[in-house]
Amino acid sequence: MTSQRLLRGRLLSFTRRPENITDTESYSYEHDGGLLIEGGRIAAIGPFDTIKANADANVVVTDHRPHLIMPGLIDAHLHFPQMQVVGSYAANLLEWLNTYTFVEEQRFADAEHAARIAVSFFDEMIRHGTTTAVAYCSVHKTSADAYFAEAEKRNMRMLGGKVMMDRNAPGPLTDTPQSSYDDTKAVIESWHGKGRSHVVISPRFAITSSPEQMEMARALAEEFPELHIQTHLSENTAEIEQACALYPEAANYTDIYARYGLLRENTLLGHAIHLSEGERDVLSETGAVAVHCPTSNLFLGSGLFAFKDYEAREKPVRIAVSTDIGGGSSYSMLKTMDEAYKVQQLRGKRLNPLDSFYYMTLGNAEALGLENVIGTLDPGSDADVVVLNAHATPAMTLRLETISNLSEELFLLQTLGDDRAIAETYIAGNPAKSLL
Repeated sequence: MTSQRLLRGRLLSFTRRPENITDTESYSYEHDGGLLIEGGRIAAIGPFDTIKANADANVVVTDHRPHLIMPGLIDAHLHFPQMQVVGSYAANLLEWLNTYTFVEEQRFADAEHAARIAVSFFDEMIRHGTTTAVAYCSVHKTSADAYFAEAEKRNMRMLGGKVMMDRNAPGPLTDTPQSSYDDTKAVIESWHGKGRSHVVISPRFAITSSPEQMEMARALAEEFPELHIQTHLSENTAEIEQACALYPEAANYTDIYARYGLLRENTLLGHAIHLSEGERDVLSETGAVAVHCPTSNLFLGSGLFAFKDYEAREKPVRIAVSTDIGGGSSYSMLKTMDEAYKVQQLRGKRLNPLDSFYYMTLGNAEALGLENVIGTLDPGSDADVVVLNAHATPAMTLRLETISNLSEELFLLQTLGDDRAIAETYIAGNPAKSLL
């Protein structure tokens, strides 16, 4: 019995960041393509007839025509314990945290609750075509254990970390500098590299970590240089003022993290909206990634991310994109990029649909340093794949009657698409959405 699977459809995969909307050299496209999958990885890609002729005689063929087959979508920043605070009414970030989020996250001390939410969380990832995400768990080790246990069960390549937080939060939601180190190290030993899991060092942000805890984050970063680091930076002006008041020796908010050795190429800085030119230089020089969270930034009134300005600088800032559930208001990376487009419109800039789909796939993979295993349809990559249906709703079908090229179809998917536009999600070569 063959272990091969062959997907048929229109294949789209980026090879680099597009220079503009007419940059057809930035991606590969097969109108009638074949994607051969074997052992959870992509074995071959090309014209369907050619790939079929070279596959096993009894290969299983799944015909997704006329749908578009792409690498699975990647979400670079969201919060696993915040599913039940999405859409909470608040004036700004700090009110939202204190009124809703910190209350909800206390429930994740309960392993049974954490495990139940983990099932729903991964269901939503798959339903929306997200095959890899980078998540914050709660301060409790139980939450990280639940998150990675569910990731292993589903064989998904997921990144996440136990939050480090020892002040300016409710008592049941704080650890200590030493326990944050010990618990994070225990999570690393239990889960990093197990299945497809990546543990992330996760000091929540400077406001909720004391200098002593930041030293522990530094110790973890030095001990495990291959691990990603995630935290929050310059999301809200009141947050910036409070962080700088807590660390008066720092030149600015970014400098707080720099002083503790937490800025490097595998550092993910959520939001990074209100940065001075000097701070942008520091991100560029260290390679740290600014993670854009458009639905969250608009929902909480935090500000408008300077996406195109960051790209166009003499010293460009690396960028990733994300939903930021539960400050964000949608699990969909399509909706995320729809809002990112609107943010740039408000700034008088243009974010074209090739940009959007590049960032959701290869761009985010490059930001994570995982472009060799996810983010493309290249042979040897993990067979994490999404099938996009531009006919998903009557309104989309009607609009398609006047669409004449690929970029217009992508823009339609971005603008009107949601989980209904995800015809199938494959995890390591196996269909997952149709099994929900």
